[in-house]
Amino acid sequence: MPTPRKALVSLEGTLYYHCVSRCVRRLFCCVDHYAGQSYEHRRDWVESRLLELASVFAIDICANAFIRVAGTE
Repeated sequence: MPTPRKALVSLEGTLYYHCVSRCVRRLFCCVDHYAGQSYEHRRDWVESRLLELASVFAIDICANAFIRVAGTE
């Protein structure tokens, strides 16, 4: 059985949490060489959405990064 988040997060013990997500189902944030299309506009959309959600959920985002997979530049 999974552990509930309230049992995982301890504000007294750790002030910062490193959250990671990855693209799945061939959803690209950069360039899709197979389809020959650029999806660079998604980077700005994701960043603005992160900042919007941070204000709604009262969290601070210290940093974010889009990591390019080798060969997708």
